[in-house]
Amino acid sequence: MLNEKIDLYNYFNQQRNGLSGGYLQLYCPAVCETLKRKIRCCQLIIPGGGYNHISPREGEPVALRFVAKGFFAAVLTYSVNAPYPAPLNEACMAVKYLRQNAKALGIDSQKVCAVGFSAGGHLTGLLATLKDGEAAFDLPAKDLKPDAVILSYPVVTTDKNFAHAGSKKIITDGGKISAELSIDKRVTKNAVPAFIWHTFEDETVPAENSLLLARAYRACNVPFELHVFEKGCHGLSISNGETNDQTSADEAVAHVGEWVNLSLNWLRSRGFTLKHE
Repeated sequence: MLNEKIDLYNYFNQQRNGLSGGYLQLYCPAVCETLKRKIRCCQLIIPGGGYNHISPREGEPVALRFVAKGFFAAVLTYSVNAPYPAPLNEACMAVKYLRQNAKALGIDSQKVCAVGFSAGGHLTGLLATLKDGEAAFDLPAKDLKPDAVILSYPVVTTDKNFAHAGSKKIITDGGKISAELSIDKRVTKNAVPAFIWHTFEDETVPAENSLLLARAYRACNVPFELHVFEKGCHGLSISNGETNDQTSADEAVAHVGEWVNLSLNWLRSRGFTLKHE
C-alpha cells in the first residue's frame, strides 16, 4: 500500500510561518502488475477536533474504510489554533496537490470528494463554498473546490443559537470575522453538491447545523442529500469498534456507520466509479 506523507508547504514552496499543519497523508492499495491500471476516485478526509486538535479517529480509520471500497484516500492535517484563512489555504493546497498529481497517483482529477467531520466539516464547507480570490493561490475557485463533499455532523453556523463555541472562537479569531464564516450564509448556486449527515441526539454540535445547511442548499437549488439518524452522540466517525469503545449502548448506534454506504451510493450516482486505463 502507498502510505506517504506530503509536506504541502514544502511542495508548493510556501512559508509555514509557525503554523502546525499543512500535511497530507496518502493511502492507496499497491499496484498489481498483472491487472489493468486502475483510475480511482479520491476522498480527501478532513478530521474534526474543534479547530484546537486533529481527531485521530476521524482520519486514518476513515481513509482505510474508503480505500477498502476502491478509493484513493488522503488525510489532511491542517493547522489548529489558527484562524481563517490558514486552515482553508491548506485545504486548497491539498485539493491542488491531488489534481496536479492525479496521473502519477492514479486518480481521476475530476472526481475528488472532501469528507469533513465536525470542525473539519466546517472547513470542508468553506471549501465547498469557496469564492474567487478567497484562497492563497491565484486560481479560480472552481479549480480549488472539490467535486463533491460529505459533511459529517458539521459545524455550520456561527449564529449564537446553534454554533459550536470553541470552533467559532478559533476560526473567527475571537469573533472578528464571524458572519462571513457561517457556511449556510455562504451557499450560492456555485456551491459543491453535498451529502450531509447528523444525529438527532448530538448535543455538542446540534443537528440544526445540518438542517440550516440543507435549507440553504435547497434555496439555491444545489443538489444535496440529508440523513439525520435518531440515536448517537457527537463524533461517531464510522461508528464501529475502530473508532468507538463498543458497549451495549454503542450497539444501538452501530447502524449510524451506514452513512458510509449511503454516501458511496450517492457518489456513484454522481459518477464516482472505479475506472481502468
